[in-house]
Amino acid sequence: MVGLYLAPPANTAVFAVDEKPQIQALERTAPVRPMVPGTPERRSFDYVRHGTVDLFAALNTATGKVIGKLSAQHRAVDFRDFLDEIDRQTDPGLAVHVICDNLSAHKAPVVHKWLLAHPRFRLHFTPAYSSWINQVERWFAELERRCLERGVFCSLDELKAGLEEWIKTWNEQAGPFKWTKTADQIIDRICRYCDRISGPGHQAAVAPGADKFGDMGR
Repeated sequence: MVGLYLAPPANTAVFAVDEKPQIQALERTAPVRPMVPGTPERRSFDYVRHGTVDLFAALNTATGKVIGKLSAQHRAVDFRDFLDEIDRQTDPGLAVHVICDNLSAHKAPVVHKWLLAHPRFRLHFTPAYSSWINQVERWFAELERRCLERGVFCSLDELKAGLEEWIKTWNEQAGPFKWTKTADQIIDRICRYCDRISGPGHQAAVAPGADKFGDMGR
């Protein structure tokens, strides 16, 4: 999987694919007040729900562009239909590698049958409990932060239009996500962290109620 990210085979398209289920169309009772010097961000605690929608997304790891498809559900047949959408939007001369997680819908008979009829597609599954390896999760974080977190959607149609417009805007200025650390640097950081938390005095050094993992992302 790392090889697909860093050195994909020639004449291939590599997509990181996943679903973001149950995106809520939230109508807040007051606009979100942005953070200003000396004042934290403020938002009302109450809101009205206007329904939910699921988003299938395929991130092209080479270009950063995203193929998206909205769906009422995320069943195996919906995933198969999304593979059809990827097939339609990808150069027919390219082999297609799809990175996805171990969700049962991705391995269902209807999907297996579709793959047999489309031999240029190959699915690669992330290890169990490691869906964070799928690069599209990083894109979902951007979607949440820049579109949904402060969004106000007065209807489900308004939410769908907002998602489609945001994907369009993203693709107009898309670029691939890039590694900022080498493999050796990452492994060294993990080893140093493991040394700290496995020492005999570690538990005594942690104050009651403190977050033992607070330094992980620094």
